[in-house]
Amino acid sequence: MAVAGRQNQLEYFLQGSVGKESVSTLLHRLRGLCDGASRQFATFADREMLYSLGGPGNSVSLRARHSLDDSKAPWQLRYVGQSEMGDKSRSTLLRSCVEVSTSDNLTTFLKELGFRYESEFVLKGYYFIKGHMRITVSQVCRVVGVSDPQSSHPISESYLVEISLMTTVQQVIELRNPTAMDKFLDTLADEIKAFAEHLKPLVHLEKVDHRKLHMT
Repeated sequence: MAVAGRQNQLEYFLQGSVGKESVSTLLHRLRGLCDGASRQFATFADREMLYSLGGPGNSVSLRARHSLDDSKAPWQLRYVGQSEMGDKSRSTLLRSCVEVSTSDNLTTFLKELGFRYESEFVLKGYYFIKGHMRITVSQVCRVVGVSDPQSSHPISESYLVEISLMTTVQQVIELRNPTAMDKFLDTLADEIKAFAEHLKPLVHLEKVDHRKLHMT
């Protein structure tokens, strides 16, 4: 989905997966819990290309995203930070995210700056809105042919489920008082966690330290 101008954001999120056989049940539950229950499922298909600049241990990665459903939608240049555990008492993971809407020559521009094309993938699925939260149920698809999103195939029978909620960095800074900041951020995390409880036992969305997973 397109964004207007530049947005420096903090994203709170939880992720999990659900088997193909349970997707239909999960979608119906989400339709009842989320806004616009009278509408049909909203679908999306996004292509995301990864570009990097620099060498090992000292590189910058940027993402170019575009909708496959709407060719007229603006491209998005995205920077997504590493997932952080943050405060141990906080219910969700946290990462920084900067998004900028661009013209359709984004990939050419990145190459001219010296960025290298690394890989790409396609996300296809469904999305829901609940207040300020966005919930997606999607399959991650591997792109077989270079720069050919039509050649994409799901990498798994399972679907990725993600609940996310964004707030701007400026909104947090304006609170000024550290206690007020912590309370505000905890409220956002708790809102996501409370919603995730409604999706059990179909899908368990938990806060997972991905760094430990890579070490095992």
